[in-house]
Order: sequence, then C-alpha cells, then structure tokens
Amino acid sequence: MKTFVEPNRGEWEALTRRPVQDLESLQATVREVMHRVRDEGDAALRDFTARFDHVELDDLAVPEDAIAAAAARVPEDLQQAIRVAKRNIETFHRSQQGLREEIETMPGVRCWRESRAIDKVGLYIPGGTAPLFSTVLMLAVPAQIAGCREVVLCSPPDREGNIHPAILFAAGLCGVTKIFRLGGAQAIAAMTFGTTSVPKVYKIFGPGNAFVTVAKQLAQLEGLAIDMPAGPSEVLVCADAGARSSHVAADLLSQAEHGHDSQVVLVTDSEERAKDVWLQVEAQLAQLPRKDLAARSIANSLSLVFGDWDEAAEYVNLYAPEHLILSMENAREFAHRIRNAGSIFLGYHTPESVGDYASGTNHTLPTYGYARQYSGVSLDSFTKKITFQELTPAGLRNLGPTVEVMAEAEHLRAHRNAVSLRLADLD
Repeated sequence: MKTFVEPNRGEWEALTRRPVQDLESLQATVREVMHRVRDEGDAALRDFTARFDHVELDDLAVPEDAIAAAAARVPEDLQQAIRVAKRNIETFHRSQQGLREEIETMPGVRCWRESRAIDKVGLYIPGGTAPLFSTVLMLAVPAQIAGCREVVLCSPPDREGNIHPAILFAAGLCGVTKIFRLGGAQAIAAMTFGTTSVPKVYKIFGPGNAFVTVAKQLAQLEGLAIDMPAGPSEVLVCADAGARSSHVAADLLSQAEHGHDSQVVLVTDSEERAKDVWLQVEAQLAQLPRKDLAARSIANSLSLVFGDWDEAAEYVNLYAPEHLILSMENAREFAHRIRNAGSIFLGYHTPESVGDYASGTNHTLPTYGYARQYSGVSLDSFTKKITFQELTPAGLRNLGPTVEVMAEAEHLRAHRNAVSLRLADLD
C-alpha cells in the first residue's frame, strides 16, 4: 500500500488506475465457449460443467421440489435476515415506479411515456468462493416488481451438483421462474443463444469473474443487453478527524476481501490519520478468513492525503468509485460536490456493508470508473420506455404545417404526404 501526500494534478490520472484486467487475452477462449454452446446446446453445457465444475449432470435445471426443500437447509436466523433485506429492497425499488404524465406540447398534441417490463431476463449469480445470495435479492426483486414474465437464474454447482441453499431460498422467495446449475462463460452463452433446456433471454444481469465479464461483452454483439460493464469491486473512503480508524479499516477490508483484484482507496486530510488507518488494516486483516485474498487486494490499494477537501472532491470525481463512503461530519454537504459515484454512504454510522445487503439500495453498481457514465441497477434496468403521442383534428392542423415544411426540406415527400393528405381530408 502506497501513500501519496498532496499529489499534484498531473499525477491524478495515474492514481485513478485500477489493477489491469487483461480481458483481450480471454476473448478467444470465451468466444470458443460461446460458439460451442450456440452450435451444440446442452451437450456443450454438460461438457463444460464437467470440465470446469468437476461434476457430471444429466439435468441442468434445478427441480422445483429442490428449491422448496432448500429452506430446510438455511438456518432460521439467515432466513429471517434474507426476508428483512428483501422487504427493504422491495420498499426502495417500489418507490421508483413512476406515474404516467401526459403533456400537451401544443393545443391538441398530447405526448406521454409508459414503462413496459423486459419479458425475459437472465441473472448470473456467482457461487464459488462467496455464494452471493444477496445478489439474488438485488436482481430478482426489481425484476419481480417490474413484471418480467420470465426470470432465469444460472449459478455454478458444487462438486455434488448442488447450488448453495441460500441462493435457492432467495430465488424461491423472489419469484425466479427457472434455475440452472450453470457457471462461467457457458452460463452466459446458454442465456444468450438458448438451448433445449435453457431459454434465451433479452438482457443479462449479474457479476462474475473475468470469463463472465468477457462473455457478457460478447453477448452484446449477439443483440442482447447487459446491466453494465463490470470490473472488480472497489471502495473509496473519505475520512475526516471524526472518523474512527478501526471503522475505516473495516470498511476498506470489506471490499478488499471480495477478491485479489479489488481495490480500496483512502482519502483523508492527515498523514498521521492515514498511517493509523493502515495499522488498523494490518491488525484486522490478520483475523480474516479470506486474509490471503484481501492482502493481495491491499497491495493494489493506496491512500491520498489532501490539504484541501475541495481538491479531494475533484479527485473523487475523477476516480468515480463504485462505493463511496463519506466518513465525515459534514457528509451530506460534501456529497453535493460529488458527480461520479455508484453509491454513496453518508456519515460515521453507514458502512458500505449495509448497502451490500439490506438497506434497500441496489448493490449492482458500475466499477472501474464507469460511474462517470453509468448508473447502478434500478427498477428502470428491467423496463423499457415506450413513448406515445395522440393528435386531435385541431392538433393536426396546429402541428401539420411544421412537419410539412421540415419533411419537404429533407426531401422526404412521403413524410409530407402522410400529413398533407390528412389535412386535406379535414378541410
């Protein structure tokens, strides 16, 4: 971990770089997987599952009775926690449902917009070193609220051919319609092209390793939509004099333990505070079950000391973090200066963990600087917007001459005629 004290602006660009993802080198491998699934269907899926997940499967689908039985294998306190988280996520995402508002742009010309659910969506849920049942909630809940007709979930099986019971429990709770024991690029390929077992979907959501990331990129070339470009998880913490070093260290480590390629960044106004935080990081790191992964992430990480919080805010905007924790007394005021971030956590009592699990906001967020141009997953991610317009006879008389002039100027006579003929009939 390196500390930079009042870095000059010429250094800032370099100080926003994440650990390099060499995705290009994977494209040939992933493209081969995609093409085999396209051409061979279920046979290719079984072959890849045997090769990569080390389990032979006759049936890729998880039977409904297995989903129902999963609850018995989930401890009661975890079931209750999942239900609380689901309720909060539902409450927040239901609040995003917009009312239709008709606008009269000129007398007799009315326009409006309505949402329609994406009919078929696919959810990818990692199940390796950390079975992310929380991501099931983050994706399946808004899909259910939006009214998606088909919600397909893929998650890799263990060596006994099972998906983690908490993933199945959460999926059953949230109305997932079909679940498949599929992981990696082959799962993305199955949802992209469709096979005898796995339905083709229209949009794919969910995090994954580099192979999954490349597969989602290639899926876009086949006409599918994806939630957003994805990279390793990251957090940036702004800590002022009132922030406890132990709390800040725990916040940094909560992202570092996601994986070796995650990055965590500390921004503060005191070199002594930065040193104290990293001492706490070292002490807490030694106690973590995933300390080896987290330690490799910490090696990618840095702290920056700014004498001016205005300058610090500009650096934060350039970095555009996935998660931004403002462990500061004036967190709300400082947040007004932030233009680029996936999700912001305000004050001394708001760890990033609450957003990961249960506050209600969505934890599927843009990483790798994509917060400069992308939003996190929301209810809108599962819908399309259709615009409407309706003209009365008076509206056509009011607007028609404008359209006639514009169509003629573009040499599109049929466009003009579509208006002129109607106006002539009205007269």
